[in-house]
Amino acid sequence: MNQRVNPFADLASPAFKPKPRKNERPVVNETMERIAEDNNFVSRQPARAPKTPRRQRRQYTTGRNQQINLKASPETIDRLYKLADEKGVALAMVLEMAVDALERAGGSR
Repeated sequence: MNQRVNPFADLASPAFKPKPRKNERPVVNETMERIAEDNNFVSRQPARAPKTPRRQRRQYTTGRNQQINLKASPETIDRLYKLADEKGVALAMVLEMAVDALERAGGSR
């Protein structure tokens, strides 16, 4: 009993052989695409979204270690990043300048 018994030994009959594959396709891909376009079938492939330019990563050593999480409209966020880029400062510095300006203008109600 040095060898194990093969449980699939009796399955070697010709009844379990796969069917031979056909080498030819009945319809060419270009023909299928043309028929689909003629009948206004939509593609299942998702439309590619246009690539938006990524912002450059900002890294400043400022000593600030507290995080604030805000929700804002895309326009406001773009304005904030534009101001930071124009002044060449960190986003936190733009926030500090805005808070200082509000306090000087009497921003408290």
